[in-house]
Amino acid sequence: MNDVFDNLADAFQPVPSPGPGRSPGPVGMAILMILWVVLGVAPFVFAVEDLKLATGRTGSPGTLTVVSCASLGKGRYDCRGSFVLDRTGETVAVAASPDSTVGDVRRAQLTPEGDRAVPAGTSGVLAALTLPFLGVGVLGFLPYVLLHVFRVRRGRRPALMAGCLLTAVSLAGIVVGVVAAYS
Repeated sequence: MNDVFDNLADAFQPVPSPGPGRSPGPVGMAILMILWVVLGVAPFVFAVEDLKLATGRTGSPGTLTVVSCASLGKGRYDCRGSFVLDRTGETVAVAASPDSTVGDVRRAQLTPEGDRAVPAGTSGVLAALTLPFLGVGVLGFLPYVLLHVFRVRRGRRPALMAGCLLTAVSLAGIVVGVVAAYS
């Protein structure tokens, strides 16, 4: 039992700061920065298709009625719906957004494949913008970190302030997008 308390006490003791030889080095740091950029740009890439659908650039407009939602466990749902095309009045069985509830009726866009419907209009666009706002948050502090890595002292404060501002904008955008998706 004494070892547990000793280990716990050791966990809160100050540790030596990394010395000059303990950084990842130039190649390792370049790889880390590239991965950071990829992680920040990926949400923009993955959101393009949903944004095209939500804005009506692709797909077919119509009305989605959520027919059923089956629980997959751990708060996940598989929702199915009935989509009525505006153009022809044809009814198609589709996968609905997992944040839907049975009985929801809303404007939506049918994907070109015809297998799922995505909410359209303002709420659809705001929900589709959630991922790009996440990307903004990931990339927000990248300029500051690059200045720090390259040991550039000038411009760090504005980069830090810009990072804080971008993170706040990102958080606000994510909250608005999630609220729009669930309303």
